[in-house]
Amino acid sequence: MIRSRGYWAGVWREFRRNRLALSGLVVVLALFVVALLAPLLANDKAYIYISQGKAYFPILFEYPELAGLNFREESEKAFVIMPPIPYTSSEYDLDAIVIPPSARHILGTDEQGRDLAARMIHGTRVSILVGFIAVFIYVTLGIIIGALAGYYGGVVDMLISRFIEIIICFPTFFLILTILALVGPSLVNVMVVIGITGWTGIARIVRGEFLKVREMEFVQASRALGARDRSIIFRHMLPNSLAPVLVSATFGIASTILIESSLSFLGFGVQPPTPSWGDILSQSRDFMDFAWWLTLVPGFAIFITITAYNLVGEGFQDAIDPRAVRK
Repeated sequence: MIRSRGYWAGVWREFRRNRLALSGLVVVLALFVVALLAPLLANDKAYIYISQGKAYFPILFEYPELAGLNFREESEKAFVIMPPIPYTSSEYDLDAIVIPPSARHILGTDEQGRDLAARMIHGTRVSILVGFIAVFIYVTLGIIIGALAGYYGGVVDMLISRFIEIIICFPTFFLILTILALVGPSLVNVMVVIGITGWTGIARIVRGEFLKVREMEFVQASRALGARDRSIIFRHMLPNSLAPVLVSATFGIASTILIESSLSFLGFGVQPPTPSWGDILSQSRDFMDFAWWLTLVPGFAIFITITAYNLVGEGFQDAIDPRAVRK
């Protein structure tokens, strides 16, 4: 049976009944907003700066006459509206090294005097970017490879299945570490390496779905009408096999964020000065005895993010499962 828009409306209706999953979705959307608006939430440039009757918008435009101006210190001389966190993620303050949360730095500072709140906000972009791009890469690979195996079967299915089993034999995290040690750590390399090593689970799911769907009447009718294999696979079979793939991708985003944080913690992930939650956590190891905020804040952010994505994935899984008990 072809799943219509009514099917997805039913999935959303069931999903909304799960309060934990809905709470997780709210957290996920909030993280998206923070990642999208990071330059507006944490910046040392003012939203509005009015001096001598002239208005400037430094956060949006560059003004040569304002170059090098410290807008935080101008509030006594001119009208200034600053972002909620008036610091950048890489701004050093040697007079505020490892200070606890205060009115000036709401989440405290690190060993180089950088505002932790600003680094966490900009680090959200890295986590979201790595999570979604890496998952997009391996979902695309998994769909293509799994679709070929499930649609054609026979020798093609056997060869692909054996290849998947060989890849699964390698510990994924250590395989990622090995590849990164060869190509070098960077944001792009982390996304690509996680993407090309994580496709096996998606491929197996798509293969199984295609093995079921290919015997259905609408597929047989498409073949009888002379439709090409590409059209049958991507226009008819794939839309009816996407639901479990989307569930797995949701869990995959949480797993990818955890992998990226682990790689950054070990020094193989995103490299400084680009802020990353894992890197922030790694740099706090020498200060755990007295600078608790440097460990608690990034650790809690990673925990909450992974939990939120897992709750969304579980809620989505229950919503599409006809065998699930509805309350």
